[in-house]
Amino acid sequence: MSEPLTTPGEGFHPHLGDGAGHRATSLRARLHHIRAGELDGDTAQTGGMRRFAAVSGTTVGSEKLWMGQTHVAPSTSSSDHHHGESETAIHVVSGHPEFVFLDDSDGTPQEIRLRTSPGDYIFVPPFVPHREENPDPAEEAVVVIARSTQEAIVVNLPRLHVLGHEQD
Repeated sequence: MSEPLTTPGEGFHPHLGDGAGHRATSLRARLHHIRAGELDGDTAQTGGMRRFAAVSGTTVGSEKLWMGQTHVAPSTSSSDHHHGESETAIHVVSGHPEFVFLDDSDGTPQEIRLRTSPGDYIFVPPFVPHREENPDPAEEAVVVIARSTQEAIVVNLPRLHVLGHEQD
């Protein structure tokens, strides 16, 4: 455990370099180390939050997965949105974000608020309209997100609706 940290860009395979005597290595043939300070903010965004990519087609050449962080400022709510065909898994790192969606399982649409704490997980199925809120007046909420698509799909919406009732 006293091994030195990897050098940025080495991707845990320092012997797979592009130097003399070494052939060029595909992004898909090596591990990648993305440091916390190297997250990519050039990703799809929703008002009221900031998304940062760690693992994406752009950053590491992934084809079926996107992973990164979302930050929601204190006393802030994101715009209503969904993530298209992506399945989305969320892990709460800090703060107490709330995830809001509409449910009509009893025949009448009602707003559901999932109140979370650090260590909790949320699963968002494809196309389900929702928003994130951070009711805390002082602490930023930070979550780690994994998506089943290679890039972060974000479809911003004018309002929440029950999936399958877009015209209501």
